[in-house]
Amino acid sequence: MNHSFNTFFCLIAFQCLMLVPTLLYAQNNRPQTQSPDSTKLVVRRLSFEGNDHVKSSTLEMLIRTQTNREFLGIPGFTPWYFIHKLFKGGVGEEPALLNYETVATDLERITRYYNSIGFLEASADTNITRYDKNKARVTFLIDEGKRSHIRSVAYTGLPDSAFTSKKNKIEFYQQSDLTEDQINDSTFQADMPYLVNELDLERTRIINHLKNNGYATVQRDSITAFVKRDEQDKYKIDVLYSVNPGERYIFGNVHIKLAGPGSDTLYTYQESDTLQGDPYTLNQKKIYLKKEESAQTRFSLLTDQILFKPGDTFNNKRYIRSINEFQNLGMMSILRFGFSEDGSEPDYSNNEVPVYFSLQTLPKHAINFNVFGLKRYGFGSGAGITYTNKNLFGKAENLQLSVNGSFEYVTGDQLENLSGLDETEGQNPDSKFFRRFETRIDYSVPRLTFPFSRLDNYLFFTNARTNYSLSYSQSDQVQFDINSNIAFNQRYEIQHNDRFTSLLDLLQLELLDANPSSRFVNQLCRDFGDPNDTDICDPSLIDSTQANSIALEQILEDFRPQFTSTLRYAFRSQRTDLIKRNYGYFSEYSISTGGNIPFLIDRFFVTPNVVEGTLPSPANVSDNSLSYSQYIKLTADYRRYIPLSNNTVFASRGFLGYARPFNRSRTIPLNQRFYAGGSNDIRGYTFFELGPGAIPPDEIIINGGEIKLLAQAELRQTFIENFLSSNWIFALFADAGNVWYGSVDKLPAINSDSSIGQAEQTQAALEEGQFKFDEFYKQVAVSAGPGIRLDFDYLVARIDFAFRIHDLQKGWLNDKKMYFNFGIGHSF
Repeated sequence: MNHSFNTFFCLIAFQCLMLVPTLLYAQNNRPQTQSPDSTKLVVRRLSFEGNDHVKSSTLEMLIRTQTNREFLGIPGFTPWYFIHKLFKGGVGEEPALLNYETVATDLERITRYYNSIGFLEASADTNITRYDKNKARVTFLIDEGKRSHIRSVAYTGLPDSAFTSKKNKIEFYQQSDLTEDQINDSTFQADMPYLVNELDLERTRIINHLKNNGYATVQRDSITAFVKRDEQDKYKIDVLYSVNPGERYIFGNVHIKLAGPGSDTLYTYQESDTLQGDPYTLNQKKIYLKKEESAQTRFSLLTDQILFKPGDTFNNKRYIRSINEFQNLGMMSILRFGFSEDGSEPDYSNNEVPVYFSLQTLPKHAINFNVFGLKRYGFGSGAGITYTNKNLFGKAENLQLSVNGSFEYVTGDQLENLSGLDETEGQNPDSKFFRRFETRIDYSVPRLTFPFSRLDNYLFFTNARTNYSLSYSQSDQVQFDINSNIAFNQRYEIQHNDRFTSLLDLLQLELLDANPSSRFVNQLCRDFGDPNDTDICDPSLIDSTQANSIALEQILEDFRPQFTSTLRYAFRSQRTDLIKRNYGYFSEYSISTGGNIPFLIDRFFVTPNVVEGTLPSPANVSDNSLSYSQYIKLTADYRRYIPLSNNTVFASRGFLGYARPFNRSRTIPLNQRFYAGGSNDIRGYTFFELGPGAIPPDEIIINGGEIKLLAQAELRQTFIENFLSSNWIFALFADAGNVWYGSVDKLPAINSDSSIGQAEQTQAALEEGQFKFDEFYKQVAVSAGPGIRLDFDYLVARIDFAFRIHDLQKGWLNDKKMYFNFGIGHSF
């Protein structure tokens, strides 16, 4: 009863929290006009009839006649307009009044849209019905007519000089989305609906090809698409692209000027150089270089970014990519670029196009200090300082040194709930400060280094960066403490284009030294301690009736010092705004393998021809040996963002992860396993709290899983715009998933008969967390709830209130507690 009352109270408080900014927003943005009189109609219903081939939601986004904002897209549910009526115009949203001129314009928009997708005889009308004195129902009546189709596509005027051969020209035609079987050298069959957008995309494709093959002056009006209807069947259309490409050009001389940081418009270039001939230019053309001494940059850095040669055939793609190369250096800004020195109209009277770049370096040194708050287990704060050198050796090398520290205060009750550990009678867990410290060195260069340096010559790999990082950290966790974590990583990042990115961790090494907390060890001794485990356990804690030394050893195995090596490749594809995430998609797929370097060291160097499964401590600094595991790991992450209206977005995510040890290894390293829970995962559960399978937290023998399934959905509705410099978004979310063990063959060979019973007991516990096709769906945890997002231009702040719909221990809808989550950025 108490839980239900608390939940009800929290929901009421949450609704009040939503109402406060609405009222404040209205008070600060009072309408300048008076409330409408009874003769004006308020649009309360909006519908479409006859639109068999176009969704009503598409047409609704197209027109300007709208109802008041509907909450979560529910027809007729307009709470902000209701607030306006309740307070008689003082607050809330003004009524959406019917405007007949706007309706007439909407009819034109609908007709033009239908024409653009092949319904050339479509027409639209409206039926406006008045009810309840001043309310109106607007219905758009659409007569779509019959759809026209493109029968053939032909080309004329495309110059042979834009192609390497006649075969290459035919291949260019066949690569079009419009063309199918060839009729003659320049005419092709087509079987597709008449779509203006597709015709326009084909014109753009022709323009891009010509610009990349010397025709610098070609524009949209250089290409005309003639459309002809068949005399016998007017719904069949023939399209002819007539091309007037203009003259063919080469790159002229290139002029690059580089100013130092802080310079005004009066630049003084003290250094200059001129380059001519191979490998820089062709046909006696030159590259003129000038820079200020304060720029502290080598000329070779500037020439390395030029992806074309003066004197070569003009190629707009290489010209644009060269501009991107300068932008991606991260240590300079582009003041001006173009085909004339002063930015005026280029002179195309000659057959060459000169290129001008005016650049300026950014300040070389920067120091950043930040203070932040955090919530992981309790509440805490931290601080960090970062030094950045953006041009270390004069070729855009970036060096970054950072030191960060934080603390978090966790009460005894919170600690009890997080760990799930039992205490002896009369004992309560003490409150604790969790600390974290990290120091890090990052060094990066804006190009590919060995062994991939030659790929820099290809456009698909030009926008690349090589990163080296070395870090050392310590942190406290609920069940264990990380005494030291030393990591080195060599990563290659390649942004192939606006959509595709590759990430390759060629050499990732990590040395992890962790200890279980004393409280966690004591609990293990109570659960599994054996009278022979006195070197680990206090004899007073051991219950011989529950003895299982194998389980105890297996759990403590996770906390042995570990040496990990990883080789990982990830491919990322995206077409969305990574901050707003209000359209398009994001996906990432990865494959990695680990433990192979320590295995080779073990196999060929430490004990040749003998594999022991461990390595000695480096330089014998410790008596403890280093364990390692060989494994392979696969992940797939896909996210979709669908706009339902101008203010509503439906977001969904699916994640699949699979990992498996191989060779002599039985488990995955602790930091490479899959975990469930957290503010970006299954909200309502903290990290480490969920899984594997349905195993309760206090009975887990091996933390984390080798298989992970996750599904998330979120409906986001903007209900206040531009209040406190942000858009306020209400969200309803649902998360479902878990982690499981894959193979349960995780125990060493049992040689002692007395240990067989313990081994069987431990194996049975492991099998409870194993993924099984006929049972896994019963072990899926589900959480859901409402949330608020504050969408600023540069970040999104998020608050979520999660409820456990399916708790694996309590069942469906038996956990009435609300779980609070805070995060920066959308959860997915």
